[in-house]
Formats: sequence, C-alpha cells, structure tokens
Amino acid sequence: MRPATQNRKRSRDTAALFIAAGLVILGLVIIWDSARLADLGGYSGLGPASMPRVVGFCLILLALWTATAALRGEFPERPPQQAAPVLWIVAGLAAQLLLLHAAGFSIATGILFAFTARGFGKRNLAMTIPIGIVLSFAVWCVFSQLLMLHLPAGPVEQLIFPRG
Repeated sequence: MRPATQNRKRSRDTAALFIAAGLVILGLVIIWDSARLADLGGYSGLGPASMPRVVGFCLILLALWTATAALRGEFPERPPQQAAPVLWIVAGLAAQLLLLHAAGFSIATGILFAFTARGFGKRNLAMTIPIGIVLSFAVWCVFSQLLMLHLPAGPVEQLIFPRG
C-alpha cells in the first residue's frame, strides 16, 4: 500500500512556470530578431531567417508543454538547492574574467577548473589548481600553436613558448 503523500496530486510548479515564461520570451526574441534578416530563399525557399524562426517556434512549443506540465504538477519533486556549489562556480567564472589578460589563459582557466571542481565536491584546491593549469595549457597549445588562434598568453605560456 502506498503512503498518502504519494497518492496526493502535487500542486502547480511555480518554478517551471517561470521557466516556461523565459522560454516564451527567448522564442519571441529569436523570431523578432530573425525578422530583421534578409530572407533570400532562392530556389529552395529557405534562407538565413528560416532556421532561427524554427528554433523560436520550437521554444514556444516547449514553453507551452512546460507550462501544461507545471499546471498539472507533473514535474518530479526536486531536491533543495544548495547555494555554495553555485557560488564556487560563479566565483571561478569571475576569477577567470578578472585574471584572463593579467595571468594568461592557463592560470585563469586553471582556477576556473579548480573552483568548478570544488563546486562539484572536490575539496583539495592545492591539487585541482595545478591539474587545471596543466589541462588549460594543453588546450591553449592546441588553439594557439596548432590552430593559430589568439588566446591570452601569460607567464606559463611565455615560459614554454617565448615570444621574440
């Protein structure tokens, strides 16, 4: 026999209604923005504005589906949210933005890696920061040295690849 709490229908889901509203707004903005594109359909009738319109209408349909499920209370129960992991990730993003040009790509992105790992439960920053810097340096090498794309170089990058 099931407990009474499982038989009871859940009430509407306010958070899901806000998500549905956001999806509608995003879909309308995409459709509005696609109206500014020249629709040069050519022989196929499809142009640069076609795909954004499809995406916008799909977002609106997804919003209607989300709102319907929210009003029926069909979404599963969510666990309570914890602010600390989100704050660690946001702090990592902020640190990367602040350090990117001063410390270079590898150090700034290594700190982002470590803070994100901390947000996901890895507590040892003394281990995750160097691992993040090494992985970020490998990414920098691929983009900067192999693909010849410009990423901010800091002391780590200049130590290995001095600019003459």
